[in-house]
Amino acid sequence: MAKSRHDQIAENLAKEFGAEYKRYQGIDIVTKKRVIEVETAMEGIYQGINQIKRSPKPRYMAVDDKNIQNALEATEGTGIGVMDENGRILKKS
Repeated sequence: MAKSRHDQIAENLAKEFGAEYKRYQGIDIVTKKRVIEVETAMEGIYQGINQIKRSPKPRYMAVDDKNIQNALEATEGTGIGVMDENGRILKKS
């Protein structure tokens, strides 16, 4: 069975940041320096924000290219940063 786009992005980012992708355990990726929630659908962006907003570490929403603008708008004023699907930071936490 093919992996979902979400799983592909999360696994690649986890590898990039030397962390583990926690598929069914809360926040997708937790490193020593940050937390990253991956979203590939506009409907999931607000759920993702709610999931990471209480973390004491710098918080990031990683989105696919089609949702970058949606994520930038949704995270305005939240202190949550946005990165693209390759881990490039577009808005700092």
